[in-house]
Amino acid sequence: MLAALATMLWSSAAIADSGDTLKTVLERGALNCTGHNGSYLGMTEIDDQGNWSGFDIDLCRALSAGLFGTSEGHLEIVPLSWAQRWPSLQSGDVDVIIKTTGVTLSRDTEVGLAFTRPYMLNSVNYMTHTKLGVEKPSDLDGGTICLQAGTTFERYFAAHSESNDYSLKVVPFERTEEMKAAFEAGRCDAIMDWDLQLAVFKETEAANPDDFMIVPGTIAAEPVGIATRQGDANWSDINNWMLSFLIMAEEENITRENVDEVRANPPSASVAKLLGTTPGIGEVFGLSDDWVYNMIKEQGNYSEIWDRNIGAGSIYKLERGVNALVRDGGVHFSLILD
Repeated sequence: MLAALATMLWSSAAIADSGDTLKTVLERGALNCTGHNGSYLGMTEIDDQGNWSGFDIDLCRALSAGLFGTSEGHLEIVPLSWAQRWPSLQSGDVDVIIKTTGVTLSRDTEVGLAFTRPYMLNSVNYMTHTKLGVEKPSDLDGGTICLQAGTTFERYFAAHSESNDYSLKVVPFERTEEMKAAFEAGRCDAIMDWDLQLAVFKETEAANPDDFMIVPGTIAAEPVGIATRQGDANWSDINNWMLSFLIMAEEENITRENVDEVRANPPSASVAKLLGTTPGIGEVFGLSDDWVYNMIKEQGNYSEIWDRNIGAGSIYKLERGVNALVRDGGVHFSLILD
């Protein structure tokens, strides 16, 4: 009897606590979302006028727009170092971590984070000299590669080259700057890094961007997700479904430009629910039924966020690659909206 009563009390407390973050954010009137120091190009950038931009920043804006109807006046970007992320979330200084955060077992079980589905796979790729005419990683066979010593890139290189039957002479470097300089000077045929960092190097550091190219073919990938505090299931659900709905909007070809037209004449029952034409998508989270519409109206779908920050509409021109929709050969797909 006492055990049953304890279970009932625990369950009641868990239910009562499940919406605490949403309630706090709405009462505050603003979402406190993570920024970087402004220098993680493509993901979190800040200009001389203090204006934030980047893929992660636009996800913060999308979430704020869903909560308040618009992110304007309802979003506070909090600059944080990598090490400050966990204590800032646990203390309540930020409500959510949207900061290129890898999903790992220890962060889930030891740090006490709740992760969404991955919204990006940080793809590890080679970059080479355009004049070499490389089309795939194994085309580099017999050449040289400059690698950062003591990093996971050494392991990625060894595993991929062995399993794909090619070899490269490794030229190790302690400092990233020295490695890049050696590569640009032609001391090695390739380097390895996250695809976005390679794109940043090509477009912002290299003397002549056309001299270099990212080799198609993912060497390895790290899943990146949104992190929230454990114990707040509703808030975690909001963040997880936000990502799914942005991907679903891309699948359904719903954009910032046509969202009003689609909302007025939805092509299916699921799209009608997605955009709030028929009720149900908001109440389950404690939000209005137009919360997804407001996100798309302001920030667009997943593809639009990608393109303007790191893709074709940006200086980085990063291909979707593994981050494309499943129908296009990538890994992203929406969860079922029923």
